Amino acid sequence: MTTGSGDPGNYAAARLRLLDREVRPGPPRRRALSDLTDAWLASLLGGAGEGVALVAVGGYGRGELSPRSDLDLLLLHTGRDTREVAALADRLWYPVWDLGIALDHSVRTPGEAERAAAGDLRVQLGLLDARHVAGDPEITAALRTRMLARWRTGAHRLLPELREAVRERAHRHGELRFLLEPDLKEARGGLRDATALRAVAASWLADAPREGLDEAHRTLLDVRDALHLGTGRATDRLALQDQDQIAAALALPDADALLRRVYEAARVISYACDVTWREVDRVLGARRLRPGRGRRTRTPLAEGVVVQDGEVVLARTARPERDPVLPLRAAAAAAQAGLPPSRPALRRLAAVAPPLPVPWPAEAREEFATLLGAGEAAVGVWEALEAEGLVTAWLPEWEWVRCRPQRNPVHRWTVDRHLIETAVRAGAYVRRVRRPDLLLVAALLHDIGKGRPGDHSVAGEAAVRGMAARMGFDAADTATLATVVRHHLLLAETATRRDLDDPATVRTVADAVGGAGTLELLHALTEADALATGPAAWSAWRAGLVADLVRRTGAVLAGEAAGTAEAVGERERPASRPAAGTERLAAEARRTGGPVLSLRARAETPAGADLADRTGRAGPAEGGTGPEPVGAELLVALPDQPGVLPAAAGVLALHRLTVRAADLRTVDPLGEGRVLLLSWRVAAEYGPLPQAARLRADLARALEGSLDIPARLAERERAHLGRARRRGAGAPPPKVTVAPAGSRLATVIEVRAQDAPGLLYRIGRALEDAGVTVRSARVGTLGANAVDAFYVTGPDGAPLPPREAACLAAELERALGG
Repeated sequence: MTTGSGDPGNYAAARLRLLDREVRPGPPRRRALSDLTDAWLASLLGGAGEGVALVAVGGYGRGELSPRSDLDLLLLHTGRDTREVAALADRLWYPVWDLGIALDHSVRTPGEAERAAAGDLRVQLGLLDARHVAGDPEITAALRTRMLARWRTGAHRLLPELREAVRERAHRHGELRFLLEPDLKEARGGLRDATALRAVAASWLADAPREGLDEAHRTLLDVRDALHLGTGRATDRLALQDQDQIAAALALPDADALLRRVYEAARVISYACDVTWREVDRVLGARRLRPGRGRRTRTPLAEGVVVQDGEVVLARTARPERDPVLPLRAAAAAAQAGLPPSRPALRRLAAVAPPLPVPWPAEAREEFATLLGAGEAAVGVWEALEAEGLVTAWLPEWEWVRCRPQRNPVHRWTVDRHLIETAVRAGAYVRRVRRPDLLLVAALLHDIGKGRPGDHSVAGEAAVRGMAARMGFDAADTATLATVVRHHLLLAETATRRDLDDPATVRTVADAVGGAGTLELLHALTEADALATGPAAWSAWRAGLVADLVRRTGAVLAGEAAGTAEAVGERERPASRPAAGTERLAAEARRTGGPVLSLRARAETPAGADLADRTGRAGPAEGGTGPEPVGAELLVALPDQPGVLPAAAGVLALHRLTVRAADLRTVDPLGEGRVLLLSWRVAAEYGPLPQAARLRADLARALEGSLDIPARLAERERAHLGRARRRGAGAPPPKVTVAPAGSRLATVIEVRAQDAPGLLYRIGRALEDAGVTVRSARVGTLGANAVDAFYVTGPDGAPLPPREAACLAAELERALGG
């Protein structure tokens, strides 16, 4: 399409026809508008002769002209007469101004252009997209060649400067995919970020993941085109009052559909930026290493998962095609480490890992809770999982809320980001509840119904019942999760809108909640939900009202349960005759006077758990199709003596065995002497399970004092550089309490802390140092959290006096916190 002459009127008429749907919207129209403008400007320049060229830069250079875009132009000359060049410039610029088109222009020699670029990053970025429009093409080609060469040779210096500019812009303009009135160009994930990715690719140091990137870029350009035409303004901000009009112009059903499309595009660009800038850091970091120090090390992190170059990748021995839990295990390890998962690793997992069996095995639920409880680091890992389709593979219902906008101005996030942010906030309250795993899952799913018609709490309750059952929660836990989701607004709405002095108000809440455990979950979720919503959603006043309502409701529930409190609190099981296998171990321990143990591999199948004797192999025989081992049952029997718990726990930690659950009790079924029985469910941190003989030998050495467990653990920590996973979690401090009415026979000390290698050893040693006797213990791991109960007595065999018990709890909390 041409204008026929340099007459501005002809160009304006042709431009109007083009924009009035003469050419199909989208890339064809942007290309046609650029071509039309090229032809007009070429006619204005006329026969300028050799040594003069008109060059389009920036967005115009890329052929991305929107209806109200600026024209970015450079008039290049090779030292022509100043007056002649000025006349040429006037011949070009004045017609553009006469039409009211914004113009960003400059007149330079090639040398001046290079010097300007050297002192201004934005000028240099614009020249990377230089495109010849008219005049002498050799001048343009020579300048473009030199600019690309300078960019590539100076990439080690220029890319960090570009990244800092990208960060500063994101700080000023926010995250495009979470804004109700996003700036399509400047916000993170917008058009400028797409341009920055082009610049990185031009450096030849790294390239962005291409899948979906061009489409996302086109989407934002299409929306900007419609915005320019609809408003008649050169704006990049998608204001609320314009969104319905723009949605209609793009044949979308409503403004929410428009925002969701914009958010999805921004998510793709943001993720591409994350991956690309990590690769830039890796390449530049490798260049800074001295010769001989560039070897890539791989530090084990979890079974099948290692750290390499600051990313979480799959171990060489990993078999993702046979391990459905590996994607969750890798994600949880990455989040706990505060490290990003490698994109190639996630893509491989998404492609070959089998789907999780239904119901999920216990390990999958544990790793899922560990991922959610990892704090802020969970956000980036979750978004990477979502970008590769793993989240919707686990939770198909997530598609309902993905990139879904929230029109309430109190909300600062989209629905999906709000949910993961709520889980992050809930991680600070896991010490307040008995079931941190249920709190974290409820936090993630409390608004899942917002993607369905009707009351989102009612829709969410129905959805969560199915989701929880699929995830392997039992009927009681499923009912609890459904209740919490159904009533996640109950406490805040009741506390702020009802008379708390009216007994009917508290009774209504108590009837809806049903139990103290659900009440504490709702209380923690209420705070996490409000804090994740935005600063206007929570205050000291609101927190006080909710706490008052929880106190009153708890009193009502406690009053109802008073008749059964003693039965509920008595959690210590009476001594009973052990099973035949355990009795044989106990008899052997009495006979030898030393530790005896049995280690049996534990494998998960869709039908449930299957136990098989440990043979020393890491999996089924070659060519076999049996289930993969995911842990082991370890039974230890030995004569009752001091120091057993810390010794056994320390040995397990030295062998990199994670304790998933444990039970310690004393038996004397035949009256032949007290024997301690320790029943453990353990999993190898990585690699195969150790041999039972090794464990027994080390336990015997630990009990006799020849194995220095503290020194060995400290040595392992120093050698294991990957221990950042415990530092990266940002976990709340440990909490140690005395359980009220816990037992008539012993004082129950409850410990809640971030699970970590050696934690149980530290607890056991602290209790031994305090001079108390551990009669029995219930040790459990819920996600990333250890939830342990220790039944202790004083030297006289009786429960500790209240004051002494409180001092013990405080001392243990200090010891663990240090």
